[in-house]
Amino acid sequence: METELLGDIVIIFILSSAVLFLFHRIRMPAILGYLITGVIAGPQCLGMIRSIDQVVVLAEIGVILLLFTVGIEISLKDLLQIKRFVLVGGFLQVLFTVLAVLFILVSLDRPPGEAVALGFMVSLSSTAIVLRIIQQRGEFDALHGRTILGILIFQDIIVVPMMLLIPMLPGAAVSTHESPIYILFKALLLIAVVIAGAKWIVPRILYQVLKTRDQELFLLFTVGMCFAVAWLSSSAGLSLGLGAFLAGLVISESPYSLHAIGNIRPLRDAFSSFFFVSIGMLLDLRVLIDNTAFIIVISICVILIKAVTCALATSIIGLPMRMVVLVSLALSQVGEFSFILSKVGLDSGILSPEVYQMFLDVTVLTMGATAFMIAISHRVAAGFSQLSRYDELEGIRRQHTLRDHLIIVGFGVNGRNVAMAARSKGIPYVVVDLNPDIVRSEGGNGEPIYYGDATQESVLSHLGIKDARVIVIAISDPVATRQIVEMARRLNEDVFIIARTRYVQEVEALHKLGADEVVPEEYETSVKIFAKVLERYQLTRDDIERIVEDMRAGDYSLFRSVCEEAYCDANLKLMGKVIYTIRVPEGSNAAGRSLDELGIEGILAINRGDETLRPIGGLRLQVGDVLIIIGPPEKMREVERMLTEMGRGTER
Repeated sequence: METELLGDIVIIFILSSAVLFLFHRIRMPAILGYLITGVIAGPQCLGMIRSIDQVVVLAEIGVILLLFTVGIEISLKDLLQIKRFVLVGGFLQVLFTVLAVLFILVSLDRPPGEAVALGFMVSLSSTAIVLRIIQQRGEFDALHGRTILGILIFQDIIVVPMMLLIPMLPGAAVSTHESPIYILFKALLLIAVVIAGAKWIVPRILYQVLKTRDQELFLLFTVGMCFAVAWLSSSAGLSLGLGAFLAGLVISESPYSLHAIGNIRPLRDAFSSFFFVSIGMLLDLRVLIDNTAFIIVISICVILIKAVTCALATSIIGLPMRMVVLVSLALSQVGEFSFILSKVGLDSGILSPEVYQMFLDVTVLTMGATAFMIAISHRVAAGFSQLSRYDELEGIRRQHTLRDHLIIVGFGVNGRNVAMAARSKGIPYVVVDLNPDIVRSEGGNGEPIYYGDATQESVLSHLGIKDARVIVIAISDPVATRQIVEMARRLNEDVFIIARTRYVQEVEALHKLGADEVVPEEYETSVKIFAKVLERYQLTRDDIERIVEDMRAGDYSLFRSVCEEAYCDANLKLMGKVIYTIRVPEGSNAAGRSLDELGIEGILAINRGDETLRPIGGLRLQVGDVLIIIGPPEKMREVERMLTEMGRGTER
């Protein structure tokens, strides 16, 4: 049996690599490649996979690790910020979908119990597939990405009462034996344990683990904790995925979350491939071939029903049309937890074997269509946005009197900092954001912020784009950023456009669309790191600033010439010593004395206020001067005692 499983793993990896390579060449989504791999290798096609049960176990591990990393990447604070999307958006989406499916199936004379059970199953979306695609597209931090996450979290939670209710529906042959109140008690107890662990226990344990500097120990602890909480969640009647997500939240509250996710990601990527392959293995080709037209029609109807009901739910919570379309199309498939509900429905007699298999085929087809739906969602959203009008434009209209002002798109960390700087310098500005909670709270504090979608020409026009001097685009949505840049340049040829992006590959595209300055976060991080490296090589501040400016301008030849200058060779001789910064305190005996008198060696520079002074021998020290000195630690301790010794030094 072990040899069979090993052979199946080899087949999955080799076949997946071949299919994914082909899909990469023809620019098709990777997840679709995994699904097709499962179809080809599964029992309904070539029958290459024999240890199907063991592969399904590996697939569950993939889902656990995927949701664990999602939990790490957000925090409890972030979760509280999207509570409206979780509680209101998620509840309305599930309710509307269940009611729509129930109404349609009862109208077709299907049994009420079966109709409700199928409504439960259709209401759930694929957490694993959707979040994987959203993360790959860099849209996880965008408003629609957070909304999608909130609704998916609610769906994962609501699976539990659905599992309890299905055996109680009319027509069930087998009923549940566990009290719902007992299940609820265990769920609340698990959540309490997770919160306590996140606040008091796990950070201290992680600190002790990291003190050992043993990477294997850290990896074992984080993975063990992930599966432990997932196991506790399953024991409480909740889903494994929800437990893994809660475990990730615990890690996210510690200072070591970035280190944890860096260790977990390779495992996640390897095991999540088994999940997507196992989904493809569920597709029964014989049923699909015998009922091709019917299954395709049903799949299209399911996608439409979910898109419409999700659109209605997200509209009620106040999202603009573009966000509504993006969220609705992303959640228009049937999810992996629906397989669990369908198995419960089959075991309890609610679903017949024929309906069960038909549902599995429809689910796999809708999952396969997810990548396409998300890929076209921005174009569809742009079309729908042109048809919508916002009442908020009435509030924005009065801003048309501004001249030579600054427009800030997005009020996250970057947008807030820009607004703070503009306010301190008396620069007139106006902010537009898509989050109604931020608009309401900041507007109440006197911030000139308005609710609207800046990808719409009417919104930019009412913000005064034609009379603006600068527009700063500080949002996390790469597609929307490109749309706003193109539109702003078209509406005002003279406006100075500054765009923020997360990735370097977006820079060229944004420049071509008309951006004057593009600030890529990952590149700016590397620039700052390199500047710190140059500091350790004792380059002056002026030299570092010149190199950084040239780096940002694209002059990469400087990387080859930095150390060709004479001073570089001299400084390299000092490597192995330590650089110290020592301040001259009030009352120091060194204040008022010259460097020649003090006889201090190894001074690189002296910072005095905003000035950087050369350490010439006749320079007299003043209180507050900061000496930058290089030398061995024992010598630096003597210098520190000399400078901090209190006496009757006088400033000159």
